Parts: sequence; C-alpha cells; structure tokens
Amino acid sequence: MVETRELKLDIERIGPVSAILTRPEQARACYVLAHGAGADMRHAFMQKVADGLAERGIATFRFNFPYMEQKKGRPDQPGVAHAAIRAAVAEAARLCPGVTLVAGGKSFGGRMTSQAQSKAALPDVKGLAFLGFPLHAAKKPSSERAEHLADIAIPMLFLQGTRDELADLGHLKPVVASLGTRATLHEVEGGDHSFAVLKKSGRTNDEALTEVLDTLATWIDGLA
Repeated sequence: MVETRELKLDIERIGPVSAILTRPEQARACYVLAHGAGADMRHAFMQKVADGLAERGIATFRFNFPYMEQKKGRPDQPGVAHAAIRAAVAEAARLCPGVTLVAGGKSFGGRMTSQAQSKAALPDVKGLAFLGFPLHAAKKPSSERAEHLADIAIPMLFLQGTRDELADLGHLKPVVASLGTRATLHEVEGGDHSFAVLKKSGRTNDEALTEVLDTLATWIDGLA
C-alpha cells in the first residue's frame, strides 16, 4: 500500500507552497525531490519517479518552488529556492522519521539543492542525487556551475543521459573525478536531459527510466 498526502509546506518569510508525500508501507528512505525549472511537482516525469521509487520501497517528498506555486515565469532567486529546499527537508524528516534521508531532484531542483548543501549542510541528509545535473546552458559547455560542489562533503549521485545537452560529458566527467569517492556518475546510454531515448536505441523511455530508478534505489540503500 502506498500513501499519498497532499500538503502545504510553509517556507519561513516566504509563505506556503503545495507539496506531496508519496510513502509506501515500511519505507526505508525518503527522497526530497525538487522539480526542474520549467515544470512543477506534478509533471509526468516527477510522478513517474515518485511512483517508481514507491515500488522500490522509497518515499518521496515533492514540493513546488514559490515561483511555480505563484505561476511566475522566472525561477526564484537562489536564496528563495534554498529556503524552500530547507523547509522541504525539515518536513520530510518530520513525516518520515528514522529513515535514510536523501535530497536533490530534476535539473534546476538538483542544482539548487546542491547549492543549499554547499552553503550549510541540510540536516540529516545522507546524500544528494541529481536527475540530470544542469552543468551549463544548452550548447554552451562549461563547468562553472559545478564549482560549489567541492564544498559538499556527503555522497553525490549524478544520473546523466549521454545525449544531455545541459551536461556535456567531456566537462562533467572531470568534475565528478575531482570530487573523488564522494561522487558517482551513472551514464544512461542515449538518454537526453529527461532520460528519453531515440527509437533506434532499441529500448523505450520507460526502460531507460527503470534503469535510472534501479540505480538510484541501489545507491540510496548503500548510504544506509
């Protein structure tokens, strides 16, 4: 049985946003799952990740960033995004006591989580998992967005499609290598920024996402 709870998450000095807890019975971990820049917590990708992790015994806590809740086009300033993430982590810890707590998310959400962690450790979070880390703007390879990762002491998992236009592997691999044993890179062959694959790859998008979720669940179990 999987419990789904619609919640309001109160962000200090900012106000409430919507949130969803998806928790299977006897969940052994909870993943604080932040959405990407262009779609909210209810996007099909986010729902598939929540459902897939629930099948693997892992809860998820999704939430909207304030700009998305207020239907503004431009993402929040980092300080606002960091405050939302800290509130979400605290609420997830309260709702799922005693389990392994992991944070991160899709693209922008994962990057904002890493920035928050680099500034001050997120309480009780054992690791960060990135579902397509946005290393640079499309067709502008760079590693500047990764400089703060050196200030993170907990384990990190980078799940990246080999066709991801926001993370050229020629730049990402040296970044991950520089982080030493703290960082793990898993390449999804033929996957784009959302792990979608081409028909000629011989497998479906669902099969590629299964690879992502299996890898994520195994990595989370290794943190316990």
